[in-house]
Amino acid sequence: MSQAILTDVYDEIAAANEVFMTAFRQGDAAGLANLYTEDWQLLPPNGDFVTGYQELEGFWAAAMNMGFKEAKLEIVEVDPCADTAIEVSKFTMLGEAGQVLDEGKYIVIWKHLDGKWLLHRDIFNSSMPPPG
Repeated sequence: MSQAILTDVYDEIAAANEVFMTAFRQGDAAGLANLYTEDWQLLPPNGDFVTGYQELEGFWAAAMNMGFKEAKLEIVEVDPCADTAIEVSKFTMLGEAGQVLDEGKYIVIWKHLDGKWLLHRDIFNSSMPPPG
């Protein structure tokens, strides 16, 4: 794959992440849910698969209601392959006063559909030690 294609896909995934971070910062759980494909899967830590748009929207709304007010995403690498791309990255979740509430890593498998990149598989976990 050419360097230009790699750069384009990286830039498009970075732009999609900006949309995600803006929606999160605005408390827009429905907007977050709309960034996923129709047959997406969310694999959060310490829980089962999240399926269904109401459940996905509810998952993100619950995170926001727990005090997470901002998500910062930092791409480590993007590996494109035809109409999919694998993103390996880091996240930091901030509270109302900007304090770090969680940080960790994630992998997203993106799908390119109708001219835009959508989250297809989303798995993440904390890098912070468990409480206690």
